Amino acid sequence: MRAKFVLGEVGTGLRRNLTMTIAVIITVAVSLGLFGGGLLVRAQVDQMKDYWYDKVEVSIFLCGKVSEAQSCTAGAITKAQKAQIKEDLESLKPVVEQVYFESQAEAYERFQQQFKGSPLAENATVDQMPESFRVKLSDPTKYAVVASAFQGRPGVEDVRDQRQALDRLFKALGGLQAMALAIAIAMLIVTMLLIANTMRVAAFSRRRETSIMRLVGASNLYIQLPFLLEAATAAAIGAAFAVLSLVAVKKFLIDGVLAETFKFTSFVGWDTVWTIAPIVFLTGIVMASVAAFLTLRKYLRV
Repeated sequence: MRAKFVLGEVGTGLRRNLTMTIAVIITVAVSLGLFGGGLLVRAQVDQMKDYWYDKVEVSIFLCGKVSEAQSCTAGAITKAQKAQIKEDLESLKPVVEQVYFESQAEAYERFQQQFKGSPLAENATVDQMPESFRVKLSDPTKYAVVASAFQGRPGVEDVRDQRQALDRLFKALGGLQAMALAIAIAMLIVTMLLIANTMRVAAFSRRRETSIMRLVGASNLYIQLPFLLEAATAAAIGAAFAVLSLVAVKKFLIDGVLAETFKFTSFVGWDTVWTIAPIVFLTGIVMASVAAFLTLRKYLRV
C-alpha cells in the first residue's frame, strides 16, 4: 500500500506540474547530451592519439645536390655516409623499432600523390626530392635520442619529428574538448537549479498534504520520497533522450559521414558509446536526486 501510494503521488506530481516537468526533461536532455558529447570527443581524441602516435616516424633527410643546410656544404651525401647512418640507426635498437630508406624516386612518387593536381606537383622534379631514412620508434617520446645523434651531422640536412605536428593538432583538439566540457558543466548547473526550483514549486503546491503527513507521524524520508522520484523520473526520461542522441551521433554522423569521408584515421566504436551511455544516464538521475534532496531538506525545516 505504501509503494502504491508513493507511486500514485509521483504520477500526480508529474501531471500537476506538467510544463515544469517538460522543461526539466528538455533541459536535462540538452545538458546531458552536451556532457555525453564532450566525453565522446575526449574518447575520440584519445583514439586518434593512439592511432597516430603509433604511426609516428622520425624523418632523417639527407643532403642532396640542391641542399643549402650548413651540414651539406660538402655536397650530396656519399654512399659511405649513408651506410654509416643506417648502421648507427640499427645500433639504437630497441629505441628504434624499424628503419626504412626512401629514395628520391620514391619521395617524388609520394610527393605527387600528396599534391596531386596542384602547381607544386607539376613543377617538382625527382632531383629536388631529398633521400631520407624513415625511422619508427618503439616509444615516440624518445625522439630526442635520434635527433641528438643525427641533427647537424655531415650528410644530414634535417631531422624532423611528425609528433611535433601532431602535438599541435591534439593541443587544439584538447582546447575544443575542454570548451565543450565547460559548456556541458555550465548546463548541468543550470539544470540542477531548474530542478531545485521545480521541487520548491511542487512542495509549495502540496504543502497541505505534506503538513497532514507530518501530523500523522510520517517520516521525512517518506514525505520526500515522491518528490525525489518525480525528479529522478523526469531526469531519467531526459537522460534517455540524451543517450539516444549519442547513438544517433555515432550512427549517422560518425559512421555515416566522418568515417566514410576521413578514411585516414580511426573513430570511436560502439563500445565507447555503451561505456559513456550509463555514465550519462546515472549522472542525470544522481544530479536530479541530489538537487531535489537538498531543496526538500530546506523546505521540511520550515
